[in-house]
Amino acid sequence: MAVDLTPRQPKKAYGGEGGAYYEWSPADLPMLGVASIGAAKLSLAAGGLSLPSYSDSAKVAYVLQGKGTCGIVLPEATKEKIVGVKEGDALALPFGVVTWWHNAPDATTELIVLFLGDTSKGHKAGQFTNFQLTGANGIFTGFSTEFVGRAWDLAQDDAAKLVSSQPASGIVKLGAGQKLPAPSAQDREGMALNCLEAPLDVDIKNGGRVVVLNTQNLPLVKEVGLGADLVRIDAHSMCSPGFSCDSAYQVTYIVRGSGRVQVVGTDGKRVLETQVEGGYLFIVPRFFVVSKIADASGLEWFSIITTPNPIFSHLAGKTSVWKAISPEVLEASFNTTPKMEKLFRSKRLDSEIFFAPN
Repeated sequence: MAVDLTPRQPKKAYGGEGGAYYEWSPADLPMLGVASIGAAKLSLAAGGLSLPSYSDSAKVAYVLQGKGTCGIVLPEATKEKIVGVKEGDALALPFGVVTWWHNAPDATTELIVLFLGDTSKGHKAGQFTNFQLTGANGIFTGFSTEFVGRAWDLAQDDAAKLVSSQPASGIVKLGAGQKLPAPSAQDREGMALNCLEAPLDVDIKNGGRVVVLNTQNLPLVKEVGLGADLVRIDAHSMCSPGFSCDSAYQVTYIVRGSGRVQVVGTDGKRVLETQVEGGYLFIVPRFFVVSKIADASGLEWFSIITTPNPIFSHLAGKTSVWKAISPEVLEASFNTTPKMEKLFRSKRLDSEIFFAPN
């Protein structure tokens, strides 16, 4: 049975005055379950704090908007890293990492962070399960005051007060005068890469630009087991039809702009033809061919690929598979004339993966 590939927006899972947490569900986007991929989005208002938590899945976080602070405690670390984050930052978050996120009280915009990750070892295929350390549904609340008191050497009365002192769940808004640690430039090293400022891996005039996250520029990507990229194509430009040739899924979140997407699967069938815009997420199955054309506003997307160092094959442009195949095979495959084969081969000799409008 065919799987619905229709792009979807997330639904609110929980939240309050400090912000909200949104997630995509396999019930709405079935490919999440098929690919064992989780997707969620955190939005923090000014002064909002996402309480410390850890997840059952390794993730890549991408800051869509605003700036703020992320606290990170790596497994077996004795001190947290306080990382300043801003729009365009990508962070690799391996298994067992405890994080908290904060938007400054004087912020003029929300801090919005996208999370994409592998749920194959999680509790639910296609959906993150987050474990809160504090709050109404925190780990503390599940233990008896006896166990809490013994574990942290507290009197039972003090243990009871500690467990019940935070009535909120997941996200809170700090009160006036409450301050959190300041970010450290040293802590940021090796933890974040700004995709809007990093050297471009592909830069085609009037076509598009790509920054690829891999084990070279963000070493923790290896522990996460995912690759990622930020792609921006200009007005009316096209991204060459291509596919992941290492059995990986492509998970794509539209950051801004709008455009058209087509996906072709087995037996040459077009399995998706749709219009996309900012806020939508879709997944391309393994080995399926995808292509995008931007509208007048251009198109920008952030993707993860379910391998840390992805390899793509393109079917158009100077690096096209067709350029490598011998003329005789191409003629026979298309059942065409030598003249048409030469015409076909003569096109896109200088173009790479993005094609500017004529």
